[in-house]
Amino acid sequence: MKKLILLLNMGGANSLDDVAVFLKNMFNDPCILGVKNPFLRKILANFITKLRLKPAQENYKKIGGKSPILDITDLLCKKLNLQATNEVKFDYAMNYTAPFVKDVLSKYKSINEIVVFPLYPHHSVTTITSSLNDFYKAYNELKLNAKVREIPEFYTSEIYNQIIINSIKSKISNANENEISLIFSAHSLPIKTIKNGDLYEKHVMQHVQILKNLLEKNGLKFKEIILAYQSRLGPVKWLEPNLSEILNNLDSKKALIYPLSFCIDNSETVFELAIEYAHIAKELEFEFYEVCECPNDSDDFVKFIQDKIRE
Repeated sequence: MKKLILLLNMGGANSLDDVAVFLKNMFNDPCILGVKNPFLRKILANFITKLRLKPAQENYKKIGGKSPILDITDLLCKKLNLQATNEVKFDYAMNYTAPFVKDVLSKYKSINEIVVFPLYPHHSVTTITSSLNDFYKAYNELKLNAKVREIPEFYTSEIYNQIIINSIKSKISNANENEISLIFSAHSLPIKTIKNGDLYEKHVMQHVQILKNLLEKNGLKFKEIILAYQSRLGPVKWLEPNLSEILNNLDSKKALIYPLSFCIDNSETVFELAIEYAHIAKELEFEFYEVCECPNDSDDFVKFIQDKIRE
């Protein structure tokens, strides 16, 4: 075996006990919580974790006590390895929960090349930069000598975007899309992060325009196509409009949600979008409310990853 393709993602709690680990590691990440002093950041991370732990655990209980991200990513890797040659190995690591990058890389000390593949379609300091920082820290601590190649953001990929279109099609096969509002829901970020030069908002807006054009090319004409943001936290100003505001003001009472920021389903898709916002839609007497699945371990996404590493 000469080449490792390492899929990177943020991770998610694999049990209720993992929720504290996930929160503590996430809020102690300087790319997430921009406090430069490590000691102060650790104190603040511990405080936020204690504040959010019980509500977060209650939310996880509603989706079976764990995030689906680890099981799905594991299945994705197994499918990729089934089709790989003996010279190539696919594996994955997470930022905030096990398997951590250092533990995974320690299994491949004699590897010749590592292809690092962050599973984020858009670039952000909070996602791709954070994952790469985590990777290189482990790489240097282990004193590896393998050649490293990074796969960049891929929201402009025609192949990837056709996967999104197909997912949307599957949800409206028995409905009239002319009556439905298609909402691309993206994870929100603090405005301060964007003003500091983060490319995320720019990439998300470009992505929505690309998908609008592709939907038209595929003959899909929704009542309207809207970009909204989810998952804001705390008193600072975040990217808007928030999805709850969009739903409250939607005349059609028919909404199809696509989780634009993610390749793998996680607590924010299966709980926040499919349970929390679905409850809001029910209270507002929506006639139609559906959430599309992420690419996950689909055969099309497997092929996309295979093609991407050959470029």
